[in-house]
Amino acid sequence: MRALVVSGFDRPPQLEDVSPPVPGPGEVALRIHACGLNFADLLMCEGRYQDIPPLPFTPGLEVCGTVTELGPGTDGPAPGTRVAAFGAGGGLAEAGVFPARLCRPLPQEMPDEIAAGFQVAYGTSQLALTRRARLCAGETLLVLGAAGGVGLTAVEIGHRLGARVIAVARGEGRQALARAAGADHTLDPADDLKAAVRALGGADVVYDPVGGAGFTAALGALRPEGRILAIGFASGEVPQVPANLLLVKNAEVIGFYWGGYLKFAPEALGDSLGTLIDWYRDGQLRPHVGHVLPLSQAAEGLALLRERKATGKIVIRP
Repeated sequence: MRALVVSGFDRPPQLEDVSPPVPGPGEVALRIHACGLNFADLLMCEGRYQDIPPLPFTPGLEVCGTVTELGPGTDGPAPGTRVAAFGAGGGLAEAGVFPARLCRPLPQEMPDEIAAGFQVAYGTSQLALTRRARLCAGETLLVLGAAGGVGLTAVEIGHRLGARVIAVARGEGRQALARAAGADHTLDPADDLKAAVRALGGADVVYDPVGGAGFTAALGALRPEGRILAIGFASGEVPQVPANLLLVKNAEVIGFYWGGYLKFAPEALGDSLGTLIDWYRDGQLRPHVGHVLPLSQAAEGLALLRERKATGKIVIRP
């Protein structure tokens, strides 16, 4: 089968012919229909992620595929079941092996391209905004990087939860995308964000997958008892937090790592995904897939992430 293989962090990943993996106990083999790219995949390819498999490896954390084989002692999902799956990698290939407990049967009405990029982006926003930030109806949510893969889902879910949403995105085209997802106000990152958000009354919750200067500006625009979610650092700059400002504002900085829940509260991920699929069935979510590329162009998809040129999700189809 064909797979994108990382053999060293000093060279780009290459498309290679490799032997199909064999499922072990508690695992299923999938014929992969589509793989959603995440910023974590890019960091993994560059050797900068917190969990990196031993070389050589195939990146790709979340997929949509059909079960072809069960590992020893594995009860299901049964062969022939179309599932969304999450794992430590292996998704950028024609076939892969994933933990059975992290496979979820999909509704027929959810297309492969949407299912492949649904779990991490929507799961991150839903769990971060509800469980960690405790976002309430009527509060103001500020979303940085609002046209990106996770940012756009935060706009949509914040609107769904009844918040007033301020979306920060570069250029009119991306801002229009955020407004279509439910943003009440849009700003450009080139604006004086601290002043602009304060002029709109400040923010109760900030959702930040970018880091850098935007984090600092957003922190300055927090209302008393505001919460700022550190989702990621796409800018490449990890901000430093002045604790005295947290004290004065009675504010919180809250870290959120979706994958971490696999180790200490996997049921929270399952419950979240179940809720999100129900919202999708009811027509309350409209996932945006910005690019669908073949496996031969997976490196181009990673470049779109690196250069922050993508809107919504990037999906690779083997």
